[in-house]
Amino acid sequence: MVKTKLNSKSSAQKQNKKQHMLAKRIGMAFAMLPLVIAALWFGYPYVDILVLLVGVLLSWEWSNMVPSRKPAVYLSAYAFALAVSVFIYSTHAIVLTIIFTTIFVFLKSRKEAERFLLTLGVPYISIGVGSLAWIYHGFAYAPYNFYMTLWFLLMVWAMDVGAYIVGSNLKGPKLAPSISPNKTWSGLFGGLILAIAVSELYFHGLAGLKLVRIDANSELFFAMIGGLIALISQAGDLVESAMKRHLKIKDSSDLIPGHGGIFDRIDALIFTAPLVYWLFAYGLLYF
Repeated sequence: MVKTKLNSKSSAQKQNKKQHMLAKRIGMAFAMLPLVIAALWFGYPYVDILVLLVGVLLSWEWSNMVPSRKPAVYLSAYAFALAVSVFIYSTHAIVLTIIFTTIFVFLKSRKEAERFLLTLGVPYISIGVGSLAWIYHGFAYAPYNFYMTLWFLLMVWAMDVGAYIVGSNLKGPKLAPSISPNKTWSGLFGGLILAIAVSELYFHGLAGLKLVRIDANSELFFAMIGGLIALISQAGDLVESAMKRHLKIKDSSDLIPGHGGIFDRIDALIFTAPLVYWLFAYGLLYF
C-alpha cells in the first residue's frame, strides 16, 4: 500500500514537471515572438541589431563554456567575425574575414586543451547567426522577407514543441541515448508532423487572407521543406547536446533563468539557418 502511494506521488511529480517544462517552452516562445515579429516587420536596422545582440551573447557564452586561458580574446574574435557577417554586405569580405579569423583563433589556441571547439566557434557563430540576417535580406521584396523568415522560425519552434509534447508522453525508443537521453523517436516524429501541419496552416492562412500568392501545390511543397528543416533542426539540437556532454556542463550559461543560455535556445536555429539561406538563395531555382 505504501509503495503504491509512493509510486502515485512520484508519477504526479513527473507529470507536474512535464507540464512545467512545457509551459516554460511555450512561454519562452510567446515571450520571444513579439520582439522577433516587430524586428522582422520593421526590417533594417532592427533585424540586424537583434541578430547582432543574440550573436554577441552567444559569443560570450561560447568563450566561457569552452575552457581557455584568455576567453576575452576569443570573445573578441567571435564578435568581430559576427559583426562583419551581419553588417558588411559583401560575400568576399565575409568569407575572407571568417577564414582569417578562424586561422587567428586556431593559432592563438595552440596551447589550449579545447583547441578544436575554440576554433569552431568562429564559423559556427558567424555563419550560423549571420544566416539569420542573410535569410531576411535575401528577399528583394517586402513583405515576403517577413513572411518567409517567420515561417522558418515557426518550423524550428514547432519541431521543438512537438518533439517535447509527443516525446514526453509517448516515450519509446531513445533517439540518441549516448548524446541526449531524453530525446525519443516518437518525439522526432511528433515534432516533424507538427512542423508540417504548422507550415500548411501558415501558408493556407496567408493565401486565404490574400497576403501572398500561393497555390495548393506550393503549400504542400513548403510543408515538405518545412519537415526537412525540422529534421535538420533536431540535428542541431543534438550537436549542441554532444558539445555540452563533452564539456560536462548542463547549460551553455544561466543567462535566461530557468531556460539555460542563448545557445540552449537557438542551437537548432543557427544550425539550420545556413541551409535555409542556401535554399532560398540558390536551391529553389532548381525546383
